Amino acid sequence: MSNKSEDKRILLEFISTYCRHHHQGEDKKLFVLDEQEINICPECCELAEYAVLRREKCPKDPKPACKDCDTQCYHPRFKEKIRQVMRYSGLYYIKQGRLDYLVKYFKRKL
Repeated sequence: MSNKSEDKRILLEFISTYCRHHHQGEDKKLFVLDEQEINICPECCELAEYAVLRREKCPKDPKPACKDCDTQCYHPRFKEKIRQVMRYSGLYYIKQGRLDYLVKYFKRKL
């Protein structure tokens, strides 16, 4: 699996987790990317579409963490929202024992 594909998979997993815990009771719609399907609210669906497009168009190779990048490509409207999603879901998965996300985080720092 390429880095872009892996990044998009993780991104959608994080958005799905955030939506499931913060937008309970809202109508959900199916978001499909490649073979991955998630049910998320319209607000998170819009964020997922935007974030996947940003990842696809990222000119950096290797791609740094967005917060460390000198090219800020996220619109301010989405920037704060994706930060909330990444912060919440990252901590959630680490607490659940998903240390592979922690390893990936520190690999990018080195």
